[in-house]
Amino acid sequence: MFGMFKKKDPPPKPPKQFPPVLDWRPSVLQPLDQIVDRVRYYTDGKRDFAVFQCGTVAILPAGLSEPDAALHAKAALHNVFHAHPDMCPLNMDDGNVLVRYNHDVLTVVLKSIASQHWSEIEREHQRALATDEVLITPMGPNKFDEFGMKALFGRCFMFMDAQAPTVVRVERSVA
Repeated sequence: MFGMFKKKDPPPKPPKQFPPVLDWRPSVLQPLDQIVDRVRYYTDGKRDFAVFQCGTVAILPAGLSEPDAALHAKAALHNVFHAHPDMCPLNMDDGNVLVRYNHDVLTVVLKSIASQHWSEIEREHQRALATDEVLITPMGPNKFDEFGMKALFGRCFMFMDAQAPTVVRVERSVA
């Protein structure tokens, strides 16, 4: 009899996904040739690196064979994705933003692409946060200036590559 007055349990919350994924998948991919050129410039041509299909880069130990380079790059990206994907964005001297992660993984946000797609970046950047993620910036929690929005845009590519890791190029040092 008293069962009909008993409080009903709230519906269960959906399980949190781990590793987390982002809601935003940018409508553009950056040109890989330009990313390769910029990474070669940033490393003074002294490092081997692997490039994933959405432009994420993994810096490699020197001299790995092609299969070993791909395995190393995929393992590095896996380690970033399956831990807290801390990012350290830097403004570069050429106007681009370099987004660094642990395990020698990085993303380059090309100034020209960010400029061409600024309205999308400005409109969608909050969707580049994982569920329940809070990033503290000088402006406050989850408040981003232009630099922060570009960093989040770049981080989307790392998440996209981590969900389907495909190495499309291995670049060798030129020095």
